[in-house]
Amino acid sequence: MTEPREKIVGILGGMGPEATVDLMQRIIRLTPALDDADHIRCIVDNNPKVPSRIKAIVEGDGEDPGPCMANMGRRLEAWGADFLTIACNTAHFYYDTVQQAVNIPVVNLIDVVTGYVKTNFPEQNRVGILASPAVAMTGLYSQRFGRLGIEDVWPDPNQQEHLLGIIKAIKRGNTGARVRDGYTQVCDNLKRKGAAVAIVACTELSALGEKLPIQSVDAAEVLALEIVQVATNRKQMAVLAGHSD
Repeated sequence: MTEPREKIVGILGGMGPEATVDLMQRIIRLTPALDDADHIRCIVDNNPKVPSRIKAIVEGDGEDPGPCMANMGRRLEAWGADFLTIACNTAHFYYDTVQQAVNIPVVNLIDVVTGYVKTNFPEQNRVGILASPAVAMTGLYSQRFGRLGIEDVWPDPNQQEHLLGIIKAIKRGNTGARVRDGYTQVCDNLKRKGAAVAIVACTELSALGEKLPIQSVDAAEVLALEIVQVATNRKQMAVLAGHSD
């Protein structure tokens, strides 16, 4: 009996560019490999020209990123991808737009991460979220956790605004001590609010790689592991949905 063919992943990236590179590095690290050929094939559209999710969702006056992301998905499918991933938590607000544009499955990062938390931290019914305010506004994690009987805990408004400033600083390439100290303060705020575990739900924060004062689940790490397992046929995607013309 022949082994099933290894799958090719298509990555919708560039949101931001460094976070996409960070995800690819995680994929390489998590892939059991003895030589180049043992690694999985990734087709990556590291496209920083995707319209701003913050301007579209938070500020309300930006261009809709959905059509651009759908076009990226179609191109990745045409280039040979067997399944897609979106290397950005916030951009999962446009998940359905991407999935409906292609005939291959798209990993849903939010579902994967919330399922991971439920499985690995079954005793926790309150989980902190470290993410942009756009993730809070869209309810991406709130809705999924609500169905699992878990309450999502967010930083206080002033701390959430501070966290947005930290994310923007990382996008500008500023990862100095002041940025890292501010990030620590936000995590301490979540601990004071009763969260014992927090999700790092922003790929910029994942790329920072800071050791946090709260137990954390890095969404980028969970996504990278999911990609490796699906590509190497160690895990089947739960939903193999596409659109029908």
